[in-house]
Amino acid sequence: MAFVDEAKFYVKAGDGGNGCVSFRREKYIPKGGPNGGDGGRGGSVFLEASSRLTSLLDFKSRSHFKADSGTNGQGSNKNGHKGEDRVIYVPVGSIIKDEETLVPLADLSKHGERFLAAEGGRGGNGNVHFATAYNRVPRQAGKGEIGVERWLRIELKLMADVGLVGLPNAGKSTLLSKLSAANPKVASYPFTTIEPQLGVLNFPDRNPCVIADIPGLIEGAHAGAGLGHKFLRHVERTLIIVHVVDGSGEDGIDPLAAFHTLEEELRLYSAELSDRYHLVLINKIDLLTPAALKKLVKALKSLSGREIMTVSGLTGKGLPELVVRLGELLDVTPR
Repeated sequence: MAFVDEAKFYVKAGDGGNGCVSFRREKYIPKGGPNGGDGGRGGSVFLEASSRLTSLLDFKSRSHFKADSGTNGQGSNKNGHKGEDRVIYVPVGSIIKDEETLVPLADLSKHGERFLAAEGGRGGNGNVHFATAYNRVPRQAGKGEIGVERWLRIELKLMADVGLVGLPNAGKSTLLSKLSAANPKVASYPFTTIEPQLGVLNFPDRNPCVIADIPGLIEGAHAGAGLGHKFLRHVERTLIIVHVVDGSGEDGIDPLAAFHTLEEELRLYSAELSDRYHLVLINKIDLLTPAALKKLVKALKSLSGREIMTVSGLTGKGLPELVVRLGELLDVTPR
């Protein structure tokens, strides 16, 4: 199933019903007076965050959402019925913006949170409201208001506990497939992952966590190079950032240079990301000699000052220790 993380859509609230012009007509009551009811309010359009959704795929097949209009008022002081509201369910982590100005309107970061996307129009008053001492037979009633309509943009920021970031071909997809039941595309060339992938990591003694494999970032990602902005926004919601470094250097990329490049991209995109807990993970250690690995660990420790762990996504070496450490970090990381 495709992963969709941004879309634009149109919302139209229901119009209010018109008020009614009516008069009492009963035997022996020649001047019964006005009794026109009010029009019903139009239904509103709401967006509601749901943890059951993980993508905006539904917006690709449908982009117009409308609520019902209110019904008109009737005689005998009968008010019109309110139009039924329309609720659109969106994934947790959805950000709603005005399509024209791109001004953020709502951040639905919790299950059940709601945003009023378009308010229904008020119903018009029946002629009973227009009666005065000088106008006892008003032949006028109020028109229902037009419901709000507008185009909105929705962007999804993944709500993951752990985010795997790294340059292309660092082995993130392989790690995700070994740590969870996810089945991402794995190949020996860059950019095999072109959309974020999610997996669930189960622990023996605590609740499971969600891991996100963020597609490979390149230099200039903070300024939009490649699909930088599209990918980096998913890092913002992760509790722990696992920086995956290809320790083998088999693509001719120096591991230290690769680490520095991505750290700089994260910093330039959002200074707050630098304060997030980072775990540096040296991958592909099956291609390194013990001496070379020891030297690389020491160099990365000196360069970053961060916690360093080593694994082989191919052989599974170091993965049990990584799982234990992630569980410990999640227990002490504030949400």
